[in-house]
Amino acid sequence: MNYSLNWDLDSIFSGGSNSLALNERMTELESQMENYYQLVGNWEFTPEDFEQLQTILQLQAKISDGFTQCDSYITALLSANVNDSQAKILSGKLYALLPRLQSAETVLSTKFAKINEEHWQTLITNSNFQLLAFRLNELRRDGAQLLSESEENIINTLSLDGLNAWSSHYDTIVASIKIPFTQNGETVELSAGQAFNKMMSDPDQEIRKTLFVAWETAWKEKAPLFGDTLNHLDGFRLSTYKLHGITDYLQKPLEYNRLKKETLDVMWSTIEKNKQPLADYLTRKANLFGKEKMEWQDQDAPIILGDLEEKTFTFDEAAAFIVENFKKFSPKMADFARSAFEKSWIEAEDRPGKRPGGYCTELPETKESRIFMTYSNSVNEVATLAHELGHAFHSSTMWDLPSLNREYAMNVAETASTFAELIVADATLKAAKSKEEQINLLDTKLQNALAMFMNIHSRFIFENSFYTARQKGLVSEEEITSMMIDAQKEGYQDALASYHPYFWSAKLHFFIDDVPFYNFPYTFGYLFSMGIYAYANQKGTNFEQEYIDLLRDTASMTTEELAEKHLGVDLTKPDFWQAGIDMVLDNIQQFMELTEEFVQ
Repeated sequence: MNYSLNWDLDSIFSGGSNSLALNERMTELESQMENYYQLVGNWEFTPEDFEQLQTILQLQAKISDGFTQCDSYITALLSANVNDSQAKILSGKLYALLPRLQSAETVLSTKFAKINEEHWQTLITNSNFQLLAFRLNELRRDGAQLLSESEENIINTLSLDGLNAWSSHYDTIVASIKIPFTQNGETVELSAGQAFNKMMSDPDQEIRKTLFVAWETAWKEKAPLFGDTLNHLDGFRLSTYKLHGITDYLQKPLEYNRLKKETLDVMWSTIEKNKQPLADYLTRKANLFGKEKMEWQDQDAPIILGDLEEKTFTFDEAAAFIVENFKKFSPKMADFARSAFEKSWIEAEDRPGKRPGGYCTELPETKESRIFMTYSNSVNEVATLAHELGHAFHSSTMWDLPSLNREYAMNVAETASTFAELIVADATLKAAKSKEEQINLLDTKLQNALAMFMNIHSRFIFENSFYTARQKGLVSEEEITSMMIDAQKEGYQDALASYHPYFWSAKLHFFIDDVPFYNFPYTFGYLFSMGIYAYANQKGTNFEQEYIDLLRDTASMTTEELAEKHLGVDLTKPDFWQAGIDMVLDNIQQFMELTEEFVQ
């Protein structure tokens, strides 16, 4: 097959940022939101009549799906072309509709909170609402924390030019980042996405080092702008917490991820007790590069020993490999992936003007997804592609559920994606034809564990430090950078020879406005998937339906309940986390044994 490297957006709304269909849908959304606001305002709970509430929730679902559809499309336009100024205007127009919707949500949640317990139980046990009971309980809980409608409306309106604006401002600054790179006497300017891929994965050490210096310089030059952005974005968030009487900045991230603080703490503490083998792995890898200690930019670099040539996959080869190996666990998953390639759901072309990173976004009105990345033929990119297809498959299993029951949190969102990535990582490893290739692929697999246990832990430590300091006032660029270095040293157990001081400015995740603490859910999802993957290996394709059932429950119960129901484990105990970590430690031991002869 010759699959397209560019996604099809015209099947969603034709015309790009000048789409008439998009503008019509946004106009319709505005009308629906006004109708929703009126319906919610006029609704009063009565234990005998639930028909009006059914109408309200049905309209809420239409609005939620419509907003996501429009937002995903506009985000896709901006991702594919960071200079699409019209798309930026459309994004502002869409988000300007939010305060009216948020006001209605405030009123509804507040009315839920005022219903007495006896009547509330009557409502959620009614046959029309039983399926939504968990989510309705969440809305009621949130309603008890809200201020008055007028006060919430002020906050939501100010957020457009506050929280949301600062997040968008970050994207605008990133669009101006250009990384100069000279090769064969010719100097070109790389976008942030192009430079990052080359800096972290090019086989040539000198190229990686040269690019890393240029990379740091580029982000440092604009660090005052990024510092202002981060201060005001998180400052706005902390101010809204204070207005709502929230004193713990982790309360909302934990509620959003439906996770107990106890679970998060035991996950990190178990990881911390097992970091030394990862530090040893980093040192061994550095030794293979002829260095005593690992440099930051070498962490994800391929290990090429002897006359081994780094294994590469064209986009078509990657597609075939992913489909083939998905099929071993789930024929439905394989069929879905094949369909995504055939329908051109993936933007993969390596070209200037794209934003860095990769993601999967939902299109609920057409029951589709779109995947964004910059594909460069490496094994890592095959894993990234599988990762994003895992997200898309997760969504596909839930399209027939009510909208409220499709709103799964980030930590369990990373379950299906990481599971898919593990399938590909093991498949490439099993296909190794020599010890050198086995080392190369085992290293590729361990890079993921390194990111989850050390890099992301550093991000979590950094954000804790920043939020603590920001509660006392503005934090200087120098202080932020110092916090980042300290966090990296702690997260990596000082196992690196060099660090990335301006990582805080280069990492989009710190500047996302909708989900605070965009870090620990990745590590959770990775280890949660390890447990699922071990179980799946025992059952093969017999696991398929159990897996789909688990995915369908991800927005309808707490994370602890999900693990207990589908895996029979207690996430507040270290045993589950240690079992996943032990799988990584086995890979490290294998790596150390295979590479011993190459460093003597």
